[in-house]
Amino acid sequence: MNRLRVVLDTNVFLVSLAKHYKYHWIFEAILKNKLELCVSTEILLEYQEQIAKRYGLSLTDSTLDFLLLLDNVLLITPHFNWELIKTDVDDNKFVDCAITGNADYVVTNDNDFKIIDEVQFPPIKRIKADVFSEKFKLQILNSGL
Repeated sequence: MNRLRVVLDTNVFLVSLAKHYKYHWIFEAILKNKLELCVSTEILLEYQEQIAKRYGLSLTDSTLDFLLLLDNVLLITPHFNWELIKTDVDDNKFVDCAITGNADYVVTNDNDFKIIDEVQFPPIKRIKADVFSEKFKLQILNSGL
């Protein structure tokens, strides 16, 4: 199995950090090089802001610095803004990163992303975190990668 390439919205990323959450396996899969994560500078800044609010600044710096050292964390620079999400335009950074980074999925529980299900071009797939877990968790964690 080739590694899946994903963009994680901030809420999914945050809950994947904590060991007691059911999505922690996603962060573990990133650390074990079994999943590719696409991020942009805008996404990292939002991650940093939200981690600092919830967990403290020292964890934020060490988590994000470490992530950027991983070969399977891809720093993407979108050169075009598709502006597909109108209800919360700040969420467009995840869509633009997914398109530019050729991600397989945007993993999100945010209903504002539903609009991308209706867009035929550019092709992009949204998946809820529970569905992502049901569909890929065992396959990813048991992969020989």
